[in-house]
Amino acid sequence: MAESKTKKKAEPKAKKKAELKTKKTEASVEDFLAEVAPEKKRQDAIALCELMKKVTKLEPKMWGSSIVGFGTYHYTYDSGHEGDMCLVGFSPRKANLTLYIMPGFEDYKELLGKLGKHKTGKGCLYINTLDDVDVPTLSKIIKNTVTDMKKRYPSGA
Repeated sequence: MAESKTKKKAEPKAKKKAELKTKKTEASVEDFLAEVAPEKKRQDAIALCELMKKVTKLEPKMWGSSIVGFGTYHYTYDSGHEGDMCLVGFSPRKANLTLYIMPGFEDYKELLGKLGKHKTGKGCLYINTLDDVDVPTLSKIIKNTVTDMKKRYPSGA
């Protein structure tokens, strides 16, 4: 009598939650900024950090290895993916200073028109140097970002 050979169905693998790459760390913001090169970018990064600190009234924290962020909010996507991120932040990248404007730019068109030389991505504002932009306008964008994010995510800080 022949044995019946039936394939055993593989058990579905449990979905692992993706590990967040950008998390708040205890790394020193000052040490990070001190290593930014060239000198002009370091000066701009330090000035931008001070500007954000003044506007947000929050202390800077490192997020991942290269983002200086201010405040925190918790998000949950429709997919179930969730995590924490800074309300506003920046990174002195090789090509430019990248500011993370979490709500995007739909409500900031008028301010962007007054800002000066810049480019935007979905939630990123790219500027080459602080000399290229109107700093009071940049301050308004930062302030509005924090206000908007706190409205959207009231449990944030």
